[in-house]
Amino acid sequence: MNSSQIDKYFKDHRQAHLEELKGFLRIPSVSSLSEHKADMQKGAEWLVKSLTKAGLENVRIDETDGHPLVYADWLHAEGKPTILVYGHYDVQPVDPLHLWETSPFDPHVRDNKLYARGASDDKGQVFMHIKAVEALLKMDGELPVNMKFILEGEEEIGSPSLPKYVEDNKDKLAADIIVISDTGMQGPGRPAVCYGLRGLAGIQIDVKGPKGDLHSGLYGGAVQNPLHAIVEILESFRDKEGVIQVEGFYDDVRPVSDAERAEFAALEFDLEQEKADLGIIEDFGESGYSFVERTWIRPTLEINGITGGFSGEGIKTVLPAEASSKITCRLVPDQDPDDIIAKLKAHVEAHKPAGVTVDITEFDKGKPFLTPFEHPAIQAAGRSYEKVYQVPTAFTRMGGSIPIVAAFDEILGLPVVLMGFGLASENFHAPNEHFHLENFDKGLRVISDYLFEASTLA
Repeated sequence: MNSSQIDKYFKDHRQAHLEELKGFLRIPSVSSLSEHKADMQKGAEWLVKSLTKAGLENVRIDETDGHPLVYADWLHAEGKPTILVYGHYDVQPVDPLHLWETSPFDPHVRDNKLYARGASDDKGQVFMHIKAVEALLKMDGELPVNMKFILEGEEEIGSPSLPKYVEDNKDKLAADIIVISDTGMQGPGRPAVCYGLRGLAGIQIDVKGPKGDLHSGLYGGAVQNPLHAIVEILESFRDKEGVIQVEGFYDDVRPVSDAERAEFAALEFDLEQEKADLGIIEDFGESGYSFVERTWIRPTLEINGITGGFSGEGIKTVLPAEASSKITCRLVPDQDPDDIIAKLKAHVEAHKPAGVTVDITEFDKGKPFLTPFEHPAIQAAGRSYEKVYQVPTAFTRMGGSIPIVAAFDEILGLPVVLMGFGLASENFHAPNEHFHLENFDKGLRVISDYLFEASTLA
């Protein structure tokens, strides 16, 4: 099959594909809200029908302690590699609803962009993989590689059920390459293969002082104020350049090669434009590292929120009984989330002011992930992007975290290829989420070509 045949197929079926995708997007599969539990089941059932229609086999819903998973395969390419496609059908909540120009679960196309919750993250990108397989099976009656799909309904709540499922089903999920489309491109018309993600470690710090709020005039200066105490703890975490002061925090950070840093420099990142887009006066962070390096290859510690005392209109002269803060750390290879959390706890204990008690609660954790960008599966993806987009592919890391990617890497021991087609401007997790249909059209062709590229890697 040649590219012109694939191109004609997708042109001929474009409107039908978009109507199908709209049907998927109409399902309000919000995993974090209990009132949408039935919708999560509908989302899984929709995928079963779509995968079956595409020609995949052994299509089934696998129940978990949480929301269901969907599995499918096609395993008739003897002697060829097996690709495991991972994606998710759950979406973020839609609040604040009044900021949406059209209803989040009533898809609309405007200016060649498809607007709906899940359009970019991740239903649109999952749908493209299904349709690429369907196209090749309808045209050729076979695929150039073996295929497996695992599509979950809990990614937006941290994939709590998936690691156990993967561990329990290692034989069923055995493959040569994992492909995920849940990341972004460098920009419009600028494709990118992401080969590294930062990990995550988060805690909540609760500081308690007196048994109840006190009058700040009667007791201020004689009783420790939990807000002052928590500010003192938080201030101790970093120096003025953002260098983290937690003992041993950087001990396991894997050095980055000069060659890789040269690749980053060649990306022609526009710092001035980035600052303008973000609405900031100047960038901030560790000296000796560029903006890209600070966000991709360096670990972080950020205060995500602080609460306590009175914050209403006017003034209330109160010495609060308690205060709390949430912090998260983004981690890089070879940092371990459990080790970092232990070090955070030790740091808080060492810097706890007198007169208060401190409790620490662990929450989100995920290991960092890295597949060497020289890996043949990564380079093959780059070639497929270049054929379709007619520009060189960037090989990038990403500052965010997809915890299940590291779990796949650790449990299955496979290279992970992150072939994203979204753009940073598409408002995923925000009102008016949308997907540029130029990348929908080209992405179908990229994915199809990659299946042929991957077939040569056996």
